[in-house]
Amino acid sequence: MKNLDMDIISTIGSNRKYTFHSHTQFCDGRATMQEFVESAVEAGFTHYGFSPHSPVPIASPCNMSFDDVPVYLAEVERLRSIYGDRIKLYAAMEVDYLGPEWGPSHDYFRQLPLDYRIGSVHFIPDCNGELIDIDGNAERFKANMKSHFRDDIRYVVETFFNASSAMIDAGGFDIIGHFDKVAQNASAYMPGIEDFRWFRSLVEDLIGQICRSGVIVEINTKAKNVHGRIFPSERYLPELIEARVPLIVNSDAHVPALIDASRDYAYGVVDSLTAKLCRDHKSDYAASR
Repeated sequence: MKNLDMDIISTIGSNRKYTFHSHTQFCDGRATMQEFVESAVEAGFTHYGFSPHSPVPIASPCNMSFDDVPVYLAEVERLRSIYGDRIKLYAAMEVDYLGPEWGPSHDYFRQLPLDYRIGSVHFIPDCNGELIDIDGNAERFKANMKSHFRDDIRYVVETFFNASSAMIDAGGFDIIGHFDKVAQNASAYMPGIEDFRWFRSLVEDLIGQICRSGVIVEINTKAKNVHGRIFPSERYLPELIEARVPLIVNSDAHVPALIDASRDYAYGVVDSLTAKLCRDHKSDYAASR
């Protein structure tokens, strides 16, 4: 893999016309890669990253196939040859962590000519060890809670965060994707769960690990328009900003019209929190003199 960490960090520090998380026809996106590029160019983007859901060794309608990987990489090169003078295009993947045997650190992904990797957790093992997708809509999640998880929401949440922690330990990725995404369906299943002490402790422990790891944290805006939230939750952003964790605002778009959706909102939140922290630090310094 090319080491483009500094390129990404430089980009997000110098302009905001980018996204490094998107999905197209090679996974569960609903348009071609070229349609996404055309929309990005029209929107004035300077950098655009493709990140199809990676191949996985289990059945999944949302993930790209192993056979499509060379076709995908060739399409990135074709689009670079057409649009390279107008926008910088990246070949990446959102790699699913399934456990010690499969994830961003696996040799399969290390050997691919990817510009970067996003590490994400979408699947967790049920009570019988079967990997179940806990993303998607709340109705499917509720059905899976009954049929696969014996309605044990704490097991689901703890397993999600434990998998995320193990993924960070294993390494092999540059950006951690929507690291508290389980909260969306968990909150629909059990309103108020994010305020439980044990839930917050799990998130705080993961944030501490993220801060020590050096990975870039994605602020994912995909759910803002429909569900009214971003990932990570706004309540966790002050700690990340205080720790100077690199933050990247991604739309996680599945249709071209949404490549910039709610990114201005996320940046507004980050700017406001950053300004507040600066004011607080100045006040603390003045008080200490």
